[in-house]
Parts: sequence; structure tokens; C-alpha cells
Amino acid sequence: MSGKSHGISRELFTAIARGGGGSAAMRELAAAQHSKHLILLRAVLEAAHPATRPDDRLAAAGYDLMARAQRENPSAAQMVISYPSVGAWSLHTIRSDQIVPGAQPSALAAVGAAAAIRAGVDAEIEVPVTAGQVILPSLGAAAAEGSTALVRTAAGEIRSGSLRVIMRPGADGWRELRTIQAGSLDVIVDDLDPFRMPATDGQPTGRLTQAEAAELADMVNAAWQVMDPASAAEIAALIKVIVPYSAPDSGLVSTSSPQTFGTVAMSRQPNPYTCAETLLHEAHHIKLSALLDLVSLCKPDDGQRYYAPWRDDPRPASGLLQGAYAFLGVSGFWRGQQASAPEPEVRQRAAAEFARWRDGAALVCDTLLSSGQLTGDGLEFTGEMARVLAAWQREPVAADALAVAHAKADRHATQWQADNGVMPPARG
Repeated sequence: MSGKSHGISRELFTAIARGGGGSAAMRELAAAQHSKHLILLRAVLEAAHPATRPDDRLAAAGYDLMARAQRENPSAAQMVISYPSVGAWSLHTIRSDQIVPGAQPSALAAVGAAAAIRAGVDAEIEVPVTAGQVILPSLGAAAAEGSTALVRTAAGEIRSGSLRVIMRPGADGWRELRTIQAGSLDVIVDDLDPFRMPATDGQPTGRLTQAEAAELADMVNAAWQVMDPASAAEIAALIKVIVPYSAPDSGLVSTSSPQTFGTVAMSRQPNPYTCAETLLHEAHHIKLSALLDLVSLCKPDDGQRYYAPWRDDPRPASGLLQGAYAFLGVSGFWRGQQASAPEPEVRQRAAAEFARWRDGAALVCDTLLSSGQLTGDGLEFTGEMARVLAAWQREPVAADALAVAHAKADRHATQWQADNGVMPPARG
């Protein structure tokens, strides 16, 4: 198995820059990320050579089984190979980063086992036990004893010490990953994998209760109903995993990571519109992070920091670009809700949110374009964003909604300057 070379056409590049891209662009980004995972997995195998330690032998056996599954059932194996936590685990393993337990080459055996199970390949393979459990990416976790366990893929069982765990919902010792289906969206709710979200701006929950899992599914389904078809199609193509996050002391938290393409982590959402906004916001981060694996948009950081109307801290140009692109998506969502939301109070909220974030994102695009921190492709990308936002700024918004938007923006800017001082103007 090997990764392919990937790029992005100028047509799709421009479409992504303008906030969209459609299914064609999403397929290109997903294919590139699949190849990235293949490269990472091969690097894990290389790190395990010459396979003289027990840990190394497990890794080699896992890679061989994964390759067999790929040959016999490519689409099923691809689901495991591309599973977001597999990318995060492989990166931690290659870097010998032990912050998260289980970042070791032997876990490649568990990846191979999961691929074989999904592909319908009959095999037996020894896998590592970490913290009393066997993690099978995209499938679930089994209670286990000792340092290794035997997975029988056709039987769907894991044996270790005195334990025999059957991979069946409700079986003793087995916790399966649950799914949510909403229209064309089909996502796994991952509340088990130690590598499910490596970002540090939030805390994953533990295992959800059945009631909590049902509540999350209901909220995602309700959010799906308020999305426009184009955004819904992109989210269905991009988001494959939702990681539940613990709620902060106040407000909400959501995040995504370049290490886990296709994963959105979010705390409990208060209503369908906020949930839809969260999914769209993080989907834009996911798109841009995947694009940045193919195209360089920012020059190396020169240390200069800038104002962002959605953050309390000064940001580098790379952070500004991520924020501007996410809030381009947020602006587009609320722009549509001004007319489509059936509730008058939501339409009023939509107008104020649209006005605030179109102006904020446009301000940041201007900062970026004059910063000297963008590459040629970065200038083109940001210029496309700026053109979309400039057109939206010419669209009329009710005076009361404008007043709310301006008041919130002014309060943020005033507090930011009180906390951080007046930042120097961007260099041209």
C-alpha cells in the first residue's frame, strides 16, 4: 500500500476559497487525506523494523493483515485506514509522543484487526491491551486482561486471560461505537478512542449514556433540517465522526484538528440552529486544514500578531486565515436563515449574526491581504473570500439588527484593546 500524489485544480481551489467546493472538492480532499494516512501507517511500520521486539512483530502482523483487507475489500478497509483517530495515533507514534497511552507501533495490529473485521476477512491476530482494554478503531472497545489479546475477526471475539468478549451490542465487556444518521449524513459518535481528538481546547466526555447518545442524535437530526442543501451535502462528505465534549463553565466549545480529518468535537448544543452553525464552522476548518496539506497559503510566521473579532487574544496570520474562513461559512449560514427560518426570533438573530460576522471576516481579510504574510496562493485564496464578503456587505440588513451587530463588535474591540493594547497596523 502506498499514498498517491495529490493536488487541487484551480477551479476547485477557487470554489473552496469562496466557501464551497461541492462534492467534487470534498472527494479530492478526502482522497488526499487517505493517502496521507497510508504514508503515516507505512512510517509506523518502518519505525517497527527490524521487528525484533514483540511490539514490532505485532506491528508487522497488523500491517500485513491491513494490506490483505485492502486487497479483498478496498472500500471496507479504507473506512478504517481513513478513520480520523488512526491519523492522530500514527502521528503520536511516529513522534514517540506518550502523552496519550497507546502511541506505540503494536497498535497497528488493532488497525489491521478492525480493517479485517469490516472487510469480512477471516483471521486471528494478537493486539495490544492498553489500560485494560482493546481499542478497535471505528468499531469500539473491549475489556481485556494482560498485555495482549487475541482477536478472531470472523467470530467477532476478543480473548485475553479469562475473558472472552463478543463484539455484539450489549454483550459483556464490549462497548460499540454508535452512529447517527441524518439525511445523507452518516457519522460515528466516538466517545471511546484515546486518540479521538488531540486538540487541547476542550475535554472529551467519557462514555455517553444511552439517553445522552439519543439526545445528541436528535439534536444533529434537528440541525440537519435547518441547513441548506449545498452545505448539508458538504458536511455529509466531510464529517465522519462527532466527539462529544464536556460543556465549559459557560458557553459552548467546539474544535477540529488537522490530525483528525473528518472529526468535529463539540459540547452539548442548545438548539438546532446553533448546532448547525457549529457543524458548518468546524467543517470549514476541516476543509481549510486539508487544503493546507496540498497548498501553502501562509509564509513562515514572522512573529506579528493581529486582531480577530472572534478571539480575545492576538492571532498569527495562520490563525487569522483559519478564523476568517470559518466565519465566512458562519456568515453564509446566517445569511440564508434570514429568509428560511420559520421563527421570527431566529430570523432576527440571523440578520444580526450575518451582519456581524460578514463585517468581521471582511476586516480580517483586509488585514491578511496587507500583512505580507500570505503566499501568492494565499493572496488569491483570501482575495476570493474578500470578494464574497464585499458582495454580502452590500446586501441590506434591518437597522435594528445592524445596531445589535455593531454594538457587539464595538464591545469586543474595546475589551480586546483594554486587554492587549493597540496592535501595530499590518505591514504592506
